[in-house]
Amino acid sequence: MSVRNIIKIGNATLRKKSKPVTSFDEELATLLDDMKKTMIEKGGVGIAGVQVGVLRRVIVVEADENEYLELVNPEILKTKGSVKDSEGCLSIPDFYCDVKRPKYVLVKAFDRKGKEFTFEAKDYLARCVCHEIDHLDGVLFVDYTDEGKRYREKFERGEG
Repeated sequence: MSVRNIIKIGNATLRKKSKPVTSFDEELATLLDDMKKTMIEKGGVGIAGVQVGVLRRVIVVEADENEYLELVNPEILKTKGSVKDSEGCLSIPDFYCDVKRPKYVLVKAFDRKGKEFTFEAKDYLARCVCHEIDHLDGVLFVDYTDEGKRYREKFERGEG
């Protein structure tokens, strides 16, 4: 396992849509292992493939202390409720703002071996999963608030 570089705001790669995983092979396993190690080393609670420069629909989130979920080709099937809370991002260091997210999500995904599964996430975990799935579609948490949009525009103008 190796720690990969995190792509930061202002890099156009973060705005690209990730492609579905079609091969559940050793390359995917290595990517997932590296993403987990990178996330832990950098102090994150979630990471998407695009954040390490790999445009594949894969995310890793910390489900509980020392327990991690690997989600390949994740898809949100259902949401309930909403709650507004603070978010940050490894790709947008030192900036936080309140974002409205579902309080509950039902997600379908595949594991590293290609086995399909569904799971439910509530509260903080639901927030993390939604945040990381957004990354797969080129969406950043700063896109959801006026404060975040002003911060993002600084980088898009090359002032960040």
